[in-house]
Amino acid sequence: MILIIIVAVILVIMDVLILIGKGDNLIAGYNTASPKEKAQYNIRRLRGLIGGLLIVLAPMLFLLRGEDTMVATWAFVALVFVLCIVAVILAVDSNSFFPHYCN
Repeated sequence: MILIIIVAVILVIMDVLILIGKGDNLIAGYNTASPKEKAQYNIRRLRGLIGGLLIVLAPMLFLLRGEDTMVATWAFVALVFVLCIVAVILAVDSNSFFPHYCN
């Protein structure tokens, strides 16, 4: 239970760093890209997408805290499944969902 709380707190800290612009090196793939490749991405939009994902994941971890019931387990699995589908849709087609962030 303590480990889940620690991981959730780390996710919140990472989320804050990414959203304020100080944690770009925490975004997988972006930190190893060359400056030419980085210029192809809208970093504000990428920060918003990754920050939004982390801000949803941290509270979801608290669902696992001490809950041993089957309903809580299936609720967590369903939330993770829905979150993954939404994240993929937003990543693939984010221009139509957030046109005001386009370059």
